[in-house]
Amino acid sequence: MTLHFSRTHRALAVSVGMATITALAVLPGTASAMPTGGAATKASPAAASPSLSYVVNVRKGYGHADRVRKAIEAAGGTVVQSYDRIGVIVVHSADPGFATAMRAVRGVESAGATRTAPLPAQTTTDVGAPKALTAEEVRAATAGAAAGEDPLEPLQWDLKAIKADKAHEKTLGSPKVTVGVIDTGVDDTHPDIAPNFDRAKSVSCIGGTPDTSDGAWRPFTTGGSPHGTHVAGEIAAAKNGVGVTGVAPGVKVAAIKVSTQGGSFFYTEAVVCGFMWAADHGIDVTNNSYYTDPWYFNCKTDPDQKALVEAITRASRYAESKGTVNVAAAGNESYDLAADSITDPASPNDSTPGDRTVDPSECFDIPTQLPGVVTVAATGAKGLKSSFSNYGLGVVDVAAPGGDSTAYQPPQAPATSGLILGPVPGGKWAYMAGTSMATPHVVGVAALLKSAHPHAPAWKIKELLKEDADATACPDPYDIDGDGKADGVCEGGRHHSGFYGAGVVNALRAVR
Repeated sequence: MTLHFSRTHRALAVSVGMATITALAVLPGTASAMPTGGAATKASPAAASPSLSYVVNVRKGYGHADRVRKAIEAAGGTVVQSYDRIGVIVVHSADPGFATAMRAVRGVESAGATRTAPLPAQTTTDVGAPKALTAEEVRAATAGAAAGEDPLEPLQWDLKAIKADKAHEKTLGSPKVTVGVIDTGVDDTHPDIAPNFDRAKSVSCIGGTPDTSDGAWRPFTTGGSPHGTHVAGEIAAAKNGVGVTGVAPGVKVAAIKVSTQGGSFFYTEAVVCGFMWAADHGIDVTNNSYYTDPWYFNCKTDPDQKALVEAITRASRYAESKGTVNVAAAGNESYDLAADSITDPASPNDSTPGDRTVDPSECFDIPTQLPGVVTVAATGAKGLKSSFSNYGLGVVDVAAPGGDSTAYQPPQAPATSGLILGPVPGGKWAYMAGTSMATPHVVGVAALLKSAHPHAPAWKIKELLKEDADATACPDPYDIDGDGKADGVCEGGRHHSGFYGAGVVNALRAVR
């Protein structure tokens, strides 16, 4: 049994009022927007060649890359943004031979197209858009709230699962700590987010260059995705007597928008910009609940994909060198990322996808599998690995609540849904699920750790995340749907496994 979630955001949005049977029907497949079939070939250039985006990575120690920039112009490219600190240049060119020409230039380490579709890319809208809680549902939840709880907190089984509710009795986190949500944009006008939003550190990085105009960081008005807003609220929704409570409700949150309209594509040039912005603007932790399009797995044997891996690796490492802890979602396809081979049916997802077999130790899901990035698997309300969550011994670092079908892992009352409740644009709240929702729980705990240890470097915060986690043994067998057949094999021991890494993060232990 394999459940496939929408891969675009590593999350699934589900109607709040759904009955258990409806949630079960939606989760396995109807929400998947992945195209299948066809050959994994790149789009052929038209007679009038369309413009594509490229990254050109300058060889380390090659100086200020002036010679490379001149070569880019001579080859018909236009420099969009140059990150000299890491030797990455974002370029637009209509010449289909541009990347090949640049690879022959002295001082160029690698060069490749960041997409297989012309600029601008086609986009799609979210699948299974969230439905706001009704006034009746809000009143019912509010009636069950205990003293000191936000009105909808009784529905947040996930906070109790990582002891965040107990941690809040000691601290809510420091406003001197800022989390960057590298995502689809954040609605900073939402009453749960506005009190903790950091406008000065928010930006849009679409296209690979920072846009700091007012509101550029918000979701698109037309076709905007609720994903980034939900993630931001899970991390830092204020404890203010309104709606839900975040894992670290006292820290600041900044929006770093990197997705195209509709939240459909997260291209390399935007992701590089996002990491560089975080590094240079004092972001303590970044949340990365996506994979970098158009390739699910980027193989270094392909010159284009090799360039994408190199560019984002440089940017994420630069951010970590500046003290930023980068945390990423493991993905929602039930893949064993430590397997010898995986069939990828969805790449490239911006033109013509098709089945290809890859070795995940050579072909990387980025930023998930990059060195130094904290990789997060998802768990459900019963503490088991979520039915959809990717896993892998030596790949997954920690686990956290990301939700699951209520039929598989129902929560204890008064919570009614096995999914994760959070804010969405327009002052509303809705349920979503995925490793996208697990990652902000880890980011919230990392923010609490940074609050308690303000001078700790990134490596120390990552170490503490693992040390403080609740060691979780492999289920034997793992039969999430109860049909008598194993739905995955968990390798490793109690203190380090493919399903849970070092264990499920623990917020209370982080603040002691």
